Amino acid sequence: MFDRTSLLKQIDNNKDWDVIVIGGGATGLGVALDSATRGYSTLLLEQSDFAKGTSSRSTKLIHGGVRYLAQGNIDLVKEGLYERGLLLKNASHLVNNQSFILPTYNWWDTFVYTISLKTYDFLSGKLSFGKSVRISKKDAAFRLSTLKKEHLKGGIVYHDGQFDDARLAINMAQTAIEHGAAVLNYFGVTQLQNDVKGKVYGVNAVDNESHKAYAFKAKVVINATGVFADNIQQMDNKDAKNTVRPSQGIHLVLDRSFLPGKDAIMIPKTADGRVLFLVPWHNRVVVGTTDTLLNSHSLEPKPLETEIDFVLETANAYLNKKLARSNVLSVFAGLRPLAAPKDASEKTKEISRSHKVIVSESGLITITGGKWTTYRKMAQDTINKGISLGKLPNRKCQTKHISIHGAGGSADDTDHLYVYGTDQKHIKRLIERSSNLGEKLHGRLEFLKAEVVWAVQNEMARTVEDVLARRVRILFLDAKAARAVAPVVAEILASHLAKDDAWKQSQIDEFIKLTAQYIL
Repeated sequence: MFDRTSLLKQIDNNKDWDVIVIGGGATGLGVALDSATRGYSTLLLEQSDFAKGTSSRSTKLIHGGVRYLAQGNIDLVKEGLYERGLLLKNASHLVNNQSFILPTYNWWDTFVYTISLKTYDFLSGKLSFGKSVRISKKDAAFRLSTLKKEHLKGGIVYHDGQFDDARLAINMAQTAIEHGAAVLNYFGVTQLQNDVKGKVYGVNAVDNESHKAYAFKAKVVINATGVFADNIQQMDNKDAKNTVRPSQGIHLVLDRSFLPGKDAIMIPKTADGRVLFLVPWHNRVVVGTTDTLLNSHSLEPKPLETEIDFVLETANAYLNKKLARSNVLSVFAGLRPLAAPKDASEKTKEISRSHKVIVSESGLITITGGKWTTYRKMAQDTINKGISLGKLPNRKCQTKHISIHGAGGSADDTDHLYVYGTDQKHIKRLIERSSNLGEKLHGRLEFLKAEVVWAVQNEMARTVEDVLARRVRILFLDAKAARAVAPVVAEILASHLAKDDAWKQSQIDEFIKLTAQYIL
């Protein structure tokens, strides 16, 4: 069901669709899932791999956005908290309840943040993850053993969601396929098809692997390409104004010695007004993020030295364990597709984090802005727009209660295979049939050869990068180790994809070149 050959047969036999979605990140996959579960014939085309861009590079949080409260954006927070609660139910194998401690260093901050977090609790309603509570200096110091104790007054514990972003994207793609959608990576849209009145009625596309050209018709074409949204809009109308302003955020990944307990840390005030998180993730710690407006975008954004210095300096201001560049296991950058400001504002905090659904004169629907947590609501609003325009028959959204592929599996994170949910048993069967697949990919890592086989057979992985960046996540967790295991992964992929030695070597070379920007 999830192999490329089957999906290609599906599109070869169907050139007319109800909905075509351009873009395979969180938003596009969410739209495809919403569309398919309403019973519309749905095709999604992604130029690279699913979640290659922004959607694999988040802070790994499913949250309402505590800091948006300070901006008075109550509706955005409330929406995020509601969607957070649905995700905990619908993707239980990947989303978990994470406790955060906000350390306080004066009594006024303690008072202000206590009120803010009680408001956060209240807005979550029946989908609360747990009430916030004040804790003493002694308790805060005990729970956060690497936190500086000087001037510490205490802390506030609150709860939010933590998840694996790229794994959720892959499972969403699988769920959409299970509901009848054709979902293809490495499939680039080259042109929009317009009738004599200028209305969009389809797309031209190319399979980036076979280079075969396709022409597809659709009742609705949806642009869900994130930071690339303007490229598609300008494909539709070369004079279209930019609607997206990319903002870059970077993250550093450390070993657990920098945050050995179960709690995450939220630092609410930094030197330039940003928020910094230290979050446990796959037995490591993710530290970030920054918020730097850029004038350009790419599939592989690079961390700026100023951003790296900012995160190191800010973390060191709060940690009693000295953090140096040599401690960083991986550094990654991502771009947020912020809705472009109406004026020339350079302050990211003044740019809305809410999403917008835009309809061009041609009928192209573009969804911009938003965040991972609210992907489902963004998708609902996008498909509802297609219905309101009279392009689709009126059918109700189903995704509030649709389980994501893998949900219901064990949440025991002592076994790293928990992220596969109900697919864990299939991976273990692979090992039972071929014991060598139970071998570790790398001596100091927990990941197994069986996971690579599973990724290529059942998760649409096509390259070494697909596996090590977005299926098994080693590139984001330990970039030097990822570089070391590339030849093993290339060998497994080549055997399952029937590729020759030249392909295998090119994959290794390309991946090793890529890892350079993940290593400090």
